[in-house]
Amino acid sequence: MLLLAVPTAALRELASSVASQIRPAAPLIACAKGIERGSGKFVTEILAEAAPLAQSAVLSGPSFAADVGRGLPTAITLGAHDEGLAANLAAALSSPAFRLYHSSDVRGIEIGGAAKNVLAIAAGIVVGRRLGASAQAALTTRGFAELSRLGKAFGARPETLMGLPVSATSSLPALHRNREITPLGSRSAAGAHRPNSARVRWPKAPSPRRFLVEIAGKKGIEMPIAQAVGGILAGRINVGEAISGLLSRPLRAEI
Repeated sequence: MLLLAVPTAALRELASSVASQIRPAAPLIACAKGIERGSGKFVTEILAEAAPLAQSAVLSGPSFAADVGRGLPTAITLGAHDEGLAANLAAALSSPAFRLYHSSDVRGIEIGGAAKNVLAIAAGIVVGRRLGASAQAALTTRGFAELSRLGKAFGARPETLMGLPVSATSSLPALHRNREITPLGSRSAAGAHRPNSARVRWPKAPSPRRFLVEIAGKKGIEMPIAQAVGGILAGRINVGEAISGLLSRPLRAEI
């Protein structure tokens, strides 16, 4: 097997460069979360196009490099369309402190891995604005409702979207993405306290948020939290406007 541990933006180029050097049906495992800019492709779709003779797989879950390097207990998910391949790869990569679960729900893993960063930024905003535990709970439940609707539209299994690929969203806000993603939300929240409700632009913010909203729109799926996060990070709205917009949405049954 070959593990491609690069960001999503570099995955196509790397997979193309190794495609001619691997044997047919060799497993290629993407260790990236996200959606490719421009094409809107998920990581296994990128691998399938760049290295069509290989077997594509994806690794996702709440793993922090410092913890793994220190041998601390970690559990993540490995997904491949072939259940037997997924099980074999998970067994080969597991160790006493590094536990891999396997799944054939590749799309569910990919959607969860891409969407959790967006929800983590929203969680950081809630923390940064000191909106309280009730708001955090509401964000978590409604954020997962958005995620479930999107996953269902792509044929993902509900249990995948409640599992390891998205577990870092609410459980580890202080550590998420090496202290980068959720604190980004906290810094965005801090901007709302500036004079004249200043809008703050974060050009290095993670890109999946925009593509998530785009692919959701094509499927007719509403993702108001993801849209609000995107608006804040793009500088179109401030945190106060985003909160007001979410709270003033039409009342509806909980689904």
